[in-house]
Amino acid sequence: MNNSDLASFGPGSVIGILGGGQLGRMTALAAARLGYRCHIFAPEAGGPAAQVSDAETVSGYDDQSALARFADMIDVATYEFENVPVESVDFLLERIPVHPGPKALAAAQDRLVEKNFLRSIDIPTAPFLEANNAAALGRAVAELGPPAVLKTARLGYDGKGQVLIDGGAKIEDAYNAMGARRGVLEKWIDFKMEISVIIARRADGTTATFDPAENRHRNHILDTSIVPARIPATVADKAKSMAARIAEELDLVGLLAVEMFVTKDDGLLVNEIAPRPHNSGHWTQDGCATSQFEQFVRAVCGQPLGSTERRFDTVMTNLIGERVKSWPSVLQETDAHLHLYGKSEARDGRKMGHVNRVYPLGHLADGNRV
Repeated sequence: MNNSDLASFGPGSVIGILGGGQLGRMTALAAARLGYRCHIFAPEAGGPAAQVSDAETVSGYDDQSALARFADMIDVATYEFENVPVESVDFLLERIPVHPGPKALAAAQDRLVEKNFLRSIDIPTAPFLEANNAAALGRAVAELGPPAVLKTARLGYDGKGQVLIDGGAKIEDAYNAMGARRGVLEKWIDFKMEISVIIARRADGTTATFDPAENRHRNHILDTSIVPARIPATVADKAKSMAARIAEELDLVGLLAVEMFVTKDDGLLVNEIAPRPHNSGHWTQDGCATSQFEQFVRAVCGQPLGSTERRFDTVMTNLIGERVKSWPSVLQETDAHLHLYGKSEARDGRKMGHVNRVYPLGHLADGNRV
């Protein structure tokens, strides 16, 4: 750790954000509340983040001339999604602080690197094997046994680049259907539920962790997050401890989301990590003393972390595609909080916004489920 890692940036500083989507938008809004300005760097102009930010640079992430100019105009940089090239972060790091750093980014953007890292620090995952061609996939299926899931090592999200392999699957067809050369085969886990934990960490090692969220998916896309998750307190505490261990081993400065499977016997297996705000943390905007986005800004800028106290039981529902047209009725609900992303075109599978519905503490734990 060097002195730049411990530097703090106060209100009036400019935060550079690589990426122009809704996570950048909500980060910029949270930053503005604290007196910061944001400068967006993205390949497309006028995206959700740029609409609410002070400035934007429109360029490819590998354009070093544009990155150098960007660095001259900001005080500290971060990113709102994990498919930014590590080389771009390294380039910026020669000029300004970037949080989280390249180690966390490299781990999160490649499933094989991610799972090998987790294995190296004794964090449990589903059994997995590398599958970089059809022959290797065949050997992996023979060793792990069906059912299993073949996932592209890079760039897969919301179910894209994933193929379920059962007893009757043709190996070569499954490998080709993945749509990439490098893949990871994971043993199918008959889990009870998926949960996620969001943790913030400062450069000095201080952390703050939000309550685990219970996640439900529709068509491989997160549909609903429910807090509190229906898990024993001991499982929630273990999930938080695992997230803290991962953040520490990554030397993370910023925010980390850790998705986990809860097995039938209340064990925990880490599925994915993301060093940024996460869809399953949107509930914190209206359910907590401090949102995940404000916490992200605080950590990146070296400021004290806020309270993660949960003030409400909360149900977050994504507005995907045409479901965004329900916004007029949402506005009429007393305890519903609408968050729209400023996207003009509603397409199938596209996240257009979300709704946080809040309830008194204990309401969902008393059997009033959604």
